[in-house]
Amino acid sequence: MPDRAEQAAPDTNDVEALERLRRANEAIRSEIGRVIVGQSEVIEQMLIAVLSRGHCILVGVPGLAKTLMVSTLAETLDLTFKRIQFTPDLMPADITGTEIIQEDKLSRERLFVFMKGPIFANIVLADEINRTPPKTQAALLEAMQERRVTSGGTAYPLPDPFFVLATQNPIEQEGTYPLPEAQLDRFMFLVRVGYPTAEEELAIVRSTTGAAAHTVKPQLGAQEIIGLQQLVRRVPAGDHVLNYALALSRATRPDSPDAPDFVREFVSWGAGPRASQHLVLGAKARAALHGRNCATTDDVAAIAGPVLRHRVIPNFNAEAEGMTSDRIAERLVERTPRLPER
Repeated sequence: MPDRAEQAAPDTNDVEALERLRRANEAIRSEIGRVIVGQSEVIEQMLIAVLSRGHCILVGVPGLAKTLMVSTLAETLDLTFKRIQFTPDLMPADITGTEIIQEDKLSRERLFVFMKGPIFANIVLADEINRTPPKTQAALLEAMQERRVTSGGTAYPLPDPFFVLATQNPIEQEGTYPLPEAQLDRFMFLVRVGYPTAEEELAIVRSTTGAAAHTVKPQLGAQEIIGLQQLVRRVPAGDHVLNYALALSRATRPDSPDAPDFVREFVSWGAGPRASQHLVLGAKARAALHGRNCATTDDVAAIAGPVLRHRVIPNFNAEAEGMTSDRIAERLVERTPRLPER
């Protein structure tokens, strides 16, 4: 018997929209490539998160163009962009906004007026999120979850689409406030930004030390992105894809009967149901980006690393053996059986 998702033929309009998205994906990558050298996998994962209405944490050492990558992505998507530098003295109101007293010019009456903070943008870069105290972190994460800010009893909706990219520096831990696991779980992906290859670094040096200034052209607008986010939800995923995503998530839990021996040995806590949701939704978005009208287990496997790496908590045995959450996710993908695609 075919999967339920495979029984319904895709809508003709959706097929055309998927093809437009595939062409837009190529154009976006081409435009970003005018400014950013390499980092193709990072860019794809950010695009998947945007289409899935998710948020990302970028982890990488300084100087890898994380901020430039995000601002360039915002330009190619024609979205508003704000950058917030997180510091130990940053207050919640510095992110969300605050009420100030203003005098009405006609009535001379004094009124409280809400002044919106930098979070009121389509793409928000939370730079070095682990350098601010938990109270300020919580204000950002609440806005991410609720997609609104409440002040003086009034709710102010955040712009749509809304996407938060947080960055962390993996080498400086003094004077930082690491995000708790429950708050890390709010982020769809944890994306690792690595060093460029020798050829890519040569191209970076050549392009950034010359006289030419590179600009990008917008390829999508806010309303188009909202429509594509709805399209992604309509991309079919067969039962075997859903079951594979569930199997990966459940296998990360050391007290689960589905967990392999190395998970029981090396993992303290595994991924919750949100990981399964993000695996399926991310697989749909990845399929849509490539113009395919159904998600596959290959799509799930391709995004398993960024979905699981911040949700799998290694124990002391793992640290002693050098077993990282990335390696655990890789072994799970290698060992979890999946049905062949039809």
